[in-house]
Amino acid sequence: MIFAGSASPRLTAAICRELGVKVGASEVVRFSEGTLFVRVLENVRGRSVYLVQSTVFPTNANFMELLFWIDAFSRASADSVTVVVPYFSYAKGDKKDEPRVSIRARVCADAIEAAGADRVVTLDLHAPQIQGFFRIPVDDLYAMPHLCAAIERVSLRDPVVVSPDAGFAKRARRFAHRLGAPLAIADKVREGHGETAEIVEIIGEVADRDAIIVDDFTISAGTAGRGGQPAHSAWRALRYRCRHARRLRGGIDGAPRPQPDRASDRHGLDRDAARRVLSKGGGRLGCAALRGGDRPDPPPREHQRPLPGLRPWARALKP
Repeated sequence: MIFAGSASPRLTAAICRELGVKVGASEVVRFSEGTLFVRVLENVRGRSVYLVQSTVFPTNANFMELLFWIDAFSRASADSVTVVVPYFSYAKGDKKDEPRVSIRARVCADAIEAAGADRVVTLDLHAPQIQGFFRIPVDDLYAMPHLCAAIERVSLRDPVVVSPDAGFAKRARRFAHRLGAPLAIADKVREGHGETAEIVEIIGEVADRDAIIVDDFTISAGTAGRGGQPAHSAWRALRYRCRHARRLRGGIDGAPRPQPDRASDRHGLDRDAARRVLSKGGGRLGCAALRGGDRPDPPPREHQRPLPGLRPWARALKP
């Protein structure tokens, strides 16, 4: 049985269409003080349950909802609970690299395990060692074949794959090998914990080539835009391929020129979740092309119905 969290209704529907099954019935109630209530509306006793819930913006609310769903299925005597988390948001906090800080990814892993999950399926973890934070099986899937296929459908002349920093060079090399293209690496400097970084140098030959920047996730695509500054006169085109596109504040249009002329992601950010963010005044975003585009319409609210006796005190999540 497959169930959808409120962060991933469209992705869950697509999965169920592919498998020829129905989405499990459930509901979420969000109260005015910020707490939430989840309830499974089907009998799951002795069944294998799959829950699809990405931890996209608002991250903390969606992560807490994920834990509540796991607990609800466990208490309903499900035989097994597999959580599908396309975007594991706290994956970047995978180490203690300065004094008196938390290893956030480990805390999240412990919480998912303690809630009762039996297996975790995720997509392109920021660091593979995060799998070791769990004592339950973790399937880290890769979007590289799909992204490479999308790149190959675009007519590029003399492409070069560019890693946005040295840490991603190993995985960027896999893209380059699969595409039969050379590799270049950007030397990136980040001050503190800001969301922007400065590209100070490009290591590799990019002159008169179509550059393809590959990365695991982006917040504002600022690095992609700044990546072209040291060699903007030499790059014919700049394309950005990313596994996870988070909330884009202003989109790539907010980054310095040259702008990436095309970007893509693979369901790391559920489009319905993006619509809810944008309807509250966020920046522009399109999962297939991140440049431009009008603000999308809000999604339907069928999956978030208030409980019958709690209607005066509860309100569904605003789209």
